Amino acid sequence: MLLSISRLAVVCLTAVTLSGCIGDDNALTSPLSSPLPGLEKDPKLLVATTRLPAGDPPKKPWFSSERSPDLVYAEARLTPPSGSLIGSSEWTISKVDSLNRSNAAQAFAQAAFGRDLLLYIHGYRESFETAAASTIDLSEGIKFPGATGLFTWPSAASTLSYVADREAAMWSRDALEDLLTAIAKTPSGGRIHIVAHSMGTLLTLETLRMLRGSAGESAMERIGAVVLAAPDIDIDLFARGLERLGPDAKKITVISSTNDRALAVSSRLAGGIIRAGAADRERLEALGVRVADASEFGGGIINHDLFLSNREVQQVVKRAIEREK
Repeated sequence: MLLSISRLAVVCLTAVTLSGCIGDDNALTSPLSSPLPGLEKDPKLLVATTRLPAGDPPKKPWFSSERSPDLVYAEARLTPPSGSLIGSSEWTISKVDSLNRSNAAQAFAQAAFGRDLLLYIHGYRESFETAAASTIDLSEGIKFPGATGLFTWPSAASTLSYVADREAAMWSRDALEDLLTAIAKTPSGGRIHIVAHSMGTLLTLETLRMLRGSAGESAMERIGAVVLAAPDIDIDLFARGLERLGPDAKKITVISSTNDRALAVSSRLAGGIIRAGAADRERLEALGVRVADASEFGGGIINHDLFLSNREVQQVVKRAIEREK
């Protein structure tokens, strides 16, 4: 099943490198720069969503799996882990406010104004809360120094919702394009670094194709790193999408694993066509993208979100961002 292994298993793999798996990209073995404050300094998650809010102001679980007719902007106020023995050991959402339905894309762009942005786009079977938790884990894991954002689409968060989730993701393309266009058009601002996972990578690739066609080179210049983690995309569709992106395909880093069991299930559902995230490194590199093959890091049951659960794999994201600053 396409489940998030960060919820199922802990990958216990240390003292290993991927230097032999990613060619001349030493993303996992190079010294890391000193971390700068991000969420620790500004504990706030910028949210753009096509989910319906759970109330106004939203109350837990904050956003539902129902489709919103309009893009919604909100800010999730975060509480850091407690240092006490009786406090929470994880980041938590204390409240969600600043709800904006009428001018959401511009409100998000204004909130991120002047800073680099890490924008996470989740995959299949995710609720708002699980997607937010993954966004926080990623931002904290790489110590991202700018604004942290989440684009969350109305996944049903159900094991049996694969087809429905795919439809909901594709339905959200226009909203994501509007968001990226608004951010790219701000007169002063940093780079937009996108990390997408699983089914969210299809949404991302399709939207970037649309953005390039509608907003042109000026918008694409504001896009920094694009990391596609375990992309659940038909390999032929993936190749066609890269062709349409042209030189911008060089911004893309793929985190792949040939033993990703979730993508194996997806491949069977798709009539046996291999998914891009499970393709051989050589086949992916021939398409013009950077590749970090995480196959040897698979120590869990599913091996589908190693970029969140494995420290070494996570640094691929950090290095990809550093290259595109």
